[in-house]
Amino acid sequence: MSTETKLPFDKEYIRSFSKDMGEPAWLTEFRLQALEISENLPMPKPDKTNIKNWNLTQFNQHIVASEDFSSLNELPEEVKTLINLEATEQNLYIQRNNRPTYLAVSKELQENGVIFTDIFTAAREHSDLLQKYFMTRGVKADEHKLTALHAALVNGGAFLYIPKNVEVSEPIQAIYLHDNQNATLFNHVIVVAEDNSSVTYVENYVSTMDSANGVFNIVTEVLAGPGSKVQYGAVDTLAKGLTGYVNRRGIADRDARIEWALGLMNNSNTIYENVTNLMGDGSFGDSKTVVVGNGEQTQNFTTSIVHFGKSSEGYILKHGVVKDSATSIFNGIGKIEHGASKSNAEQESRVLILNEKARGDANPILLIDEDDVTAGHAASVGRVDPLQLYYLMSRGIPKTEAERLVIHGFLAPVVNALPIEGVKKQLVEVIERKVR
Repeated sequence: MSTETKLPFDKEYIRSFSKDMGEPAWLTEFRLQALEISENLPMPKPDKTNIKNWNLTQFNQHIVASEDFSSLNELPEEVKTLINLEATEQNLYIQRNNRPTYLAVSKELQENGVIFTDIFTAAREHSDLLQKYFMTRGVKADEHKLTALHAALVNGGAFLYIPKNVEVSEPIQAIYLHDNQNATLFNHVIVVAEDNSSVTYVENYVSTMDSANGVFNIVTEVLAGPGSKVQYGAVDTLAKGLTGYVNRRGIADRDARIEWALGLMNNSNTIYENVTNLMGDGSFGDSKTVVVGNGEQTQNFTTSIVHFGKSSEGYILKHGVVKDSATSIFNGIGKIEHGASKSNAEQESRVLILNEKARGDANPILLIDEDDVTAGHAASVGRVDPLQLYYLMSRGIPKTEAERLVIHGFLAPVVNALPIEGVKKQLVEVIERKVR
């Protein structure tokens, strides 16, 4: 299927949809301008992956009707395992396809001025605050066709705002349930941590069906103010048959920290971008990614940490497993801009190939425009180490079980970084299922 550029939705539809959602005038106008510029913008060009024949723009429904859950006990089992049903107070948002269906924010967070809500409520009730951050410092609408279409067609997502000096001790969780084959996801997530605040946010994308139709175009913006810390965890498990673009981007100001732990387990063709811009002196970025590719899917993963501030530190760790006829491309970019003296950029990409038809490619890139810095990279693509297998089998472990143990050990650095036990367990189960 060749990529079509003519959209099934026009300005009149966008204007009507925005009005129905009660959006402020600035957001309606923002959508309309984004739709207009999308017509002349090029598609993104991920390195070593040809997306010319990918369908990233054509779908039949922008919004699908979904019912609310009357209680958490009605949730699918795949979702119940991710949350603590016994908790009396929790910070949890659940979106079913395009519909916000559940929101709980503890009294303590509300009293401290924390805002956690769906993106549509944020537009209605916190318009000025949302306008300040929505695609202004992080991802821009005019970067390419897919970011413009995203800006025009946002149909879900969440807004999390942490005021100055507020430290949130318990993780805040969002679950995006995909249980309609025709649902199209244009989710936009914004996490703002003001000066000297801290928060852990974890999200799950969960498909409850084996296959679906359509596209997903997901954008995250993490904005970490001076001295703040944001831990961002995600596990993506969307169904086969979808085609997707996922862009998670962070901006770290002076002495801020952004730490990513990403389990990218979609069963579809997907372009992933994870970029952290270290704008302030002493800022810190850490990106851990674990991937399993199987079937005939093609995935392209680009992780970049760009140093603008002096004495900034950036670390990239990517471990991937590829089997069947799948193809996974891992691009790691550590960039130190002129003036970012005494910065440190380190990266490691490892790809484990499980059979002959699988393809994996690790491309470490260092772009250094400053003298007084430290930088390094490591990359490898290969099969399961026969010495490790021999060691395990010599102790009476069958070969299949030995391979399973090696794979789990290989992926453990990212799995163990996830801060919610239920989410960590889910990722382990997904890995088990995909490599079985």
